[in-house]
Amino acid sequence: MEARSPATRGTTRGTVAASPSLAPVQAGLAFAPLARLGLAVLQVNLTYRCNQACVHCHVDAGPKRAEEMAAALVDQVLACLAERRIPTLDLTGGAPELHPDFRRLVRGARRLGVRVVDRSNLTILVEPGFEWLAHFLAAEGVEIAASLPCYLPENVDSQRGPGTFSKCIRALRRLNALGYGAAGGALPLSLVYNPQGPTLPPPQAALEADYRRALRQYGVSFTHLLVLCNMPIRRFRERLEREGGYADYLARLAAAGQPENRERVMCRTLISVDWQGRLYDCDFNQQLEMPIRGGDGLALNLADLLPGGAAADLADLQIAVGPHCHGCTAGQGSSCGGALS
Repeated sequence: MEARSPATRGTTRGTVAASPSLAPVQAGLAFAPLARLGLAVLQVNLTYRCNQACVHCHVDAGPKRAEEMAAALVDQVLACLAERRIPTLDLTGGAPELHPDFRRLVRGARRLGVRVVDRSNLTILVEPGFEWLAHFLAAEGVEIAASLPCYLPENVDSQRGPGTFSKCIRALRRLNALGYGAAGGALPLSLVYNPQGPTLPPPQAALEADYRRALRQYGVSFTHLLVLCNMPIRRFRERLEREGGYADYLARLAAAGQPENRERVMCRTLISVDWQGRLYDCDFNQQLEMPIRGGDGLALNLADLLPGGAAADLADLQIAVGPHCHGCTAGQGSSCGGALS
């Protein structure tokens, strides 16, 4: 990777080395090229720091990670939202709420009329020192997509740590009390499910009904369930390799691919931004270090979305694909917005 000083990191275009964790494309696993449609969502990974270290996390986030977006790059995010008139800002991490400029960024985006989605792990809402968070999100009209990988306490605790389920229920009750998840309400609260292992997720509609029945006993309501496929990268890939199931899982995803899901994959209308301001087609490509590249082959960053930048015409930029992309088209499909079909 091209060396950069901290002062200019994320503001200078440069090369990004190929990820050593990206498997060679195997016979039968190649993913056909995709065409970009536009830019409707700017998804920003503010930090890899998190109050949890979940076994399925494709970001390898955790309490010991220190990476976070610089204040100057937060300013560039707001400038890009205004200049490009991007309708949705999707904030992720780590725990994005741990970033010192989280509130400034949310307020700035909302003043621009931008829809803001906070991808929350829920437990951050009940951490000491974050008593303000739920009220802040509600006051700003922020939508919440909250990780709750199962409605059974033992499954959640095995995936995300002992005591996690009870903390999530406390957080959900707190959000419900503020109006989140109310039928027909103005504060959407989506829950996010992903399988425990190397299997395709069940049908989203049926599982949503199961979630509603199970969570009703805790007095919890929500707006939608988003069903995601486990991507074979980072921690989940390492687990698959330890168990000898990596190749089989990739083959399973490819065999289950549905052509119609290709029309709805999120990378066609989304750009992912890492903590250094570099641009990717999705959060998964970000973790595999597969950046969006300009016509000269150099990796693009936030400055390239601004006037005079190299990303003036996004339609000309090729979407980077690999075998992991089958995870988005397998079965009912999978995206940050849940099932595709």
